[in-house]
Amino acid sequence: MSSVEVNKQVPDFEAAATGDQTVRLADLRGKNVVIYFYPKDNTPGCTTEGQDFRDNMKAFTELDTEIFGVSRDGLKAHENFRKKFDFPFHLISDKDEALCELFGVIKLKKLYGKEYMGIDRSTFLIDQEGVLRKEWRSVKVPEHVEEVLAAVKAL
Repeated sequence: MSSVEVNKQVPDFEAAATGDQTVRLADLRGKNVVIYFYPKDNTPGCTTEGQDFRDNMKAFTELDTEIFGVSRDGLKAHENFRKKFDFPFHLISDKDEALCELFGVIKLKKLYGKEYMGIDRSTFLIDQEGVLRKEWRSVKVPEHVEEVLAAVKAL
């Protein structure tokens, strides 16, 4: 069960990100924030999703919107992934799963018949006041970023 709910204030959080940054939700007031959770750096769906956000970055920036990708990969893997695909946004390392838990994105998954707990690809749109306005769970990558952009425009 996640502790975030649509149309409710998102609890402040702090997390380590690429570029030697600490991301604090409280510091982002006055901007819209898109946080997208993805399973793993350098995998096909995750790479495509990151590239889609990258390719639409100008439109998000014009709408005063910050984007952060989150997975359980470490910062070194994130730095390499970010550099390799020229992502203009930062990636948050959530090794302890604190953010994953806050947003309720860990779920039982299956791969080649094996069950494991993993990140359910999910995206969250937080408005300039820190209120969760929209969530997408079990995201399919194609056209997802366009949906997120449309939601930001509608704020």
